[in-house]
Amino acid sequence: MIKIILFIAFFISSVYGASGEIPTMNLSLSAPDTPQQLVSSLNVLVALTILFLAPSLVLVMTTFTRFVIVFGFLRQALGTQQVPPTQLMVMLAMILTYFVMEPIGQQSYNEGIKPYIAKQISYEEAFDKSTKPFKSFMIRNTREKDLALFVRIRHLENPKNIDAVPLSVVIPAFVISELKTSFEIGFLIFLPFLIIDMVVASILMSMGMMMLPPVMISLPFKILVFVLIDGWNLLIGNLIASVK
Repeated sequence: MIKIILFIAFFISSVYGASGEIPTMNLSLSAPDTPQQLVSSLNVLVALTILFLAPSLVLVMTTFTRFVIVFGFLRQALGTQQVPPTQLMVMLAMILTYFVMEPIGQQSYNEGIKPYIAKQISYEEAFDKSTKPFKSFMIRNTREKDLALFVRIRHLENPKNIDAVPLSVVIPAFVISELKTSFEIGFLIFLPFLIIDMVVASILMSMGMMMLPPVMISLPFKILVFVLIDGWNLLIGNLIASVK
């Protein structure tokens, strides 16, 4: 994420040339004198907009969505309300996302951003090379059905290779594929805890304790089972293994 933001920052500085001087800011609302001034102003505006949206774009282009939704399902299945806290779950999802995406980010930096900083390639080529690893990663984790849906909505021809698929198609297809995958994992997580709830409820009804909430009895058993099977190790290991 940091490297992508730095890449956008270098793009902003490149608009003003390679002089190395920090441009001054003029807050007066005056019309541009030349078309070049207008283009430079629009470039800066677009770059600042992308910089503002960069964190959100990075989140939907990584495995963060899958991780955070699965952790939410886990907490609901356990019935522990606010334990672990939401902030801790989100932070754990971000750490795991960084762990999974670090090689891809490093590849993007080495192939696109680093040569651009060294003035070896143009901005357009740097953008294509830096986004290609992320595009390849998203396509590997996207169902063909989801890609076909957005290609059909945009009325595009069937792409012949990865390079022919635009990012505007890959990103939404990747997001809904991640949602489907995370819901499937959440369903599998719910099953064993649902069985525990049903067994406890049946035992309480057979004993005539219908006024006693089954959750009060099943919660310690669910936590005990999760600890005995080393649930965090098992869940995180399989989550990371599910990423292609």
